[in-house]
Amino acid sequence: RKRDYEGFLCSLLLPAESRTSAFALRAFNMYPFQIKDSITQKTTGLMRMQFWREAVESIYGDNPPHQPVATELWRAVKRHNLTKMWFMKIIDEREKNLDDRAYRNIQELETYAENTQSALLYLTLEMLGVRDIHADHAASHIGKAQGIVTCLRATPYHSARQKVFLPMDICMLHGVSQEDFIRGKQEKNYICVLFCFFSLPLYPVYFQARSFSKKVPVKAYPAFFSTVALDDYLCNMRKVDFNIFHPNLQKKSTLLPLRLYIRSWKKTY
Repeated sequence: RKRDYEGFLCSLLLPAESRTSAFALRAFNMYPFQIKDSITQKTTGLMRMQFWREAVESIYGDNPPHQPVATELWRAVKRHNLTKMWFMKIIDEREKNLDDRAYRNIQELETYAENTQSALLYLTLEMLGVRDIHADHAASHIGKAQGIVTCLRATPYHSARQKVFLPMDICMLHGVSQEDFIRGKQEKNYICVLFCFFSLPLYPVYFQARSFSKKVPVKAYPAFFSTVALDDYLCNMRKVDFNIFHPNLQKKSTLLPLRLYIRSWKKTY
């Protein structure tokens, strides 16, 4: 609830038998996710990643470490027969991301999103008892869209700390440097970058995710309620002409719980 508010709200709408497991999964995800921003030396981050890698191995060896999240995750794995590979992909990809460098291109960002955000959705589908190729396709595309949006949303936060992780190929195409984002220079140029980022990789991926909706089992829909928060952010981004530094984009959506409830009531994503 504190570190992943949108994920927390989405988990509340899952069936009762999957809800506790979803909380454990979201809590697990936050540990490797937060490591990068909580360390000053990469070696420390590698040690923490190794702890979680060994914790997952122990969970699947029926001997979880005495750590609250690991214990709950062990129960979730036993209850839903979750696939170990997805946990390892999340840890491995977060470990690769410990290096403070921008993504070289959009494909690199999509790979990161696939192995983190999409992996979370694959595990959520397993918690719901869904093993379906169309649901997996939707999860892949929605996860990539979430990863791209997360990169956008985090840009003001990272810029304030003298860092920019937006794909370099799109920035170079429009003659915008990392320094321009950090100092807020060439506003017209970096807004062109953000518009390009929105219209080229993000919109097609998101459109593809929605195109699977008629083929996806209704049972899988609760796994994809995170699209409500995506819709909310993308709509607000258009309203401020793609300026991700606009104050309106930094506010928490007070209507998100209601919109999530309406989407769950309509049984759609």
